[in-house]
Amino acid sequence: MKCGILLKKPLGYGKSAHHRLLLTTTRSSRSMHSQSINHPPPRVIAPSRAVVLSAGTLYTMKFTEIFEIASECGYDGIELIINTTFENGSPHKIIEKLLPICPILSIHAPFFKLRGWGHSGTSLIRCIELARDFEIPLVNFHPPFWLPPEFTFLRWFHKIKDFQNLVNDSKVIVTLENMPYIGNLIHYNPNILRKSEDMLKFIEKHNLFMTFDTTHKGSHNPNFLGEFQRLLVSGRIKNIHFSDYGHGREHLFPGRGILPLTRFLYMLKKHSYEGAVTLELSPIELPSKRDLIVESLSEVNEYLRSELF
Repeated sequence: MKCGILLKKPLGYGKSAHHRLLLTTTRSSRSMHSQSINHPPPRVIAPSRAVVLSAGTLYTMKFTEIFEIASECGYDGIELIINTTFENGSPHKIIEKLLPICPILSIHAPFFKLRGWGHSGTSLIRCIELARDFEIPLVNFHPPFWLPPEFTFLRWFHKIKDFQNLVNDSKVIVTLENMPYIGNLIHYNPNILRKSEDMLKFIEKHNLFMTFDTTHKGSHNPNFLGEFQRLLVSGRIKNIHFSDYGHGREHLFPGRGILPLTRFLYMLKKHSYEGAVTLELSPIELPSKRDLIVESLSEVNEYLRSELF
């Protein structure tokens, strides 16, 4: 037993699963927001059920090191979080540099304002264009805040009739993420669509898919399996953000909180879930030394594969 979680023996899924990904090339489509590309970007074809590492798990490191660690640990790919790095350089050139290290299987739109990226709706469109150009399968974003209110984004958000058609010639899956409850004295969710039934109605009406975050749901309802099953059978969940929750702390290492994570993974397998399971931890959950980080993340990768496959 290591790192606070009981694991089965490795089942040999590490590097072999990573090598199931096929890297090819394809023509890129361009838009007025996209910067020119001198050669066709690599295309990633992901497994129907992929184990992914969120770049947010190691956000204190440089992207190149994050991608190297994900590859070394045998993850199928990375969820790339668009952060301040993308304010200062060409997004296409940054991604071109990273893709040979490890595939990008999803993009997380920025969750704070970036210079030159506009409001959250505009930045979402830019992320979808990037994903389209590199044939990255999925883009995830957060719903608007009601406290403090994001008036511009909120108006834009409700005007969109079909989120899957925001960008021409795009096959990118666009997902909306459920958000956490915060606060000690007053426990509340500062984002709209805080109830699962409201979220499901909205995404079905506006042709969205969903990223289900276990720690976010656990912050309000730790025994969420029944609620999750109703969302799962809708067919709208295409990405999972996987981590534990407990004692008022989010994104804990699996086994350090109170969530029924192994039963949750069994439910995914039982219902033949097809999509990404993305490990999204707080960096403080991991050791400081690189070799121990690799050991810890490899262990979770093995655990996820032993339960999912």
